[in-house]
Amino acid sequence: MTKSIWAVVIMVVLLLGVGATMAYRAPLTRLLNPPREPAPAPTSSGTVLSQNYATTTFSFGYPESYTLNEGYTYDAFGPKKLIHGIALTIPASMATTSAGTNLSSDTRISVEQLPRARNCTGDIYLQENVFSYTFTEGGISYSLATTSGAAAGNRYEELVYALATSSPCTSVRYFLHSSSIENYDPGTHTEFDRAALLKELDAIRRSVVLKTVVTQ
Repeated sequence: MTKSIWAVVIMVVLLLGVGATMAYRAPLTRLLNPPREPAPAPTSSGTVLSQNYATTTFSFGYPESYTLNEGYTYDAFGPKKLIHGIALTIPASMATTSAGTNLSSDTRISVEQLPRARNCTGDIYLQENVFSYTFTEGGISYSLATTSGAAAGNRYEELVYALATSSPCTSVRYFLHSSSIENYDPGTHTEFDRAALLKELDAIRRSVVLKTVVTQ
């Protein structure tokens, strides 16, 4: 062989050796440095829904700091007409003791269902005789009903967003409980940021996804 042919042969052998080494190292590198799951992306409101909960009929995301209650029931209609669902209670850092505001620790958001409802409207989830109105947001038709009241220095507010076309009838309820700011010594507590709270609850509501129920 001529020197030029030998040079070509040597280059080919070297290239094959380098390729084999890289092919061998690649799987080992992936084992030592496994791909990481991407961090949960914040919603348009800035709320990070890092946790996910799912049932056979719906799923939703929620912040890790919220407390999940799988045995939740809404009992304002009495023991014979309980509304079952899943509730999320606000984190302690948002409530009166830790945050220094007048927001109570039982403030929550819940996903509830009334399987026998023929018309899925927000008013059927409230004891008071209230009206509901329909609006569309993000391609979803909601029937919204609201109510509020006060007793013994406490204020209660409920907003029910029924997913108008859902079956079984599914709704998202906001339950806001706060104390009158006059209950506290001057300068010790401030009014809670209602707009910021609703913004966070809205992010959870918008994450609700209904599943198709297959009947046999």
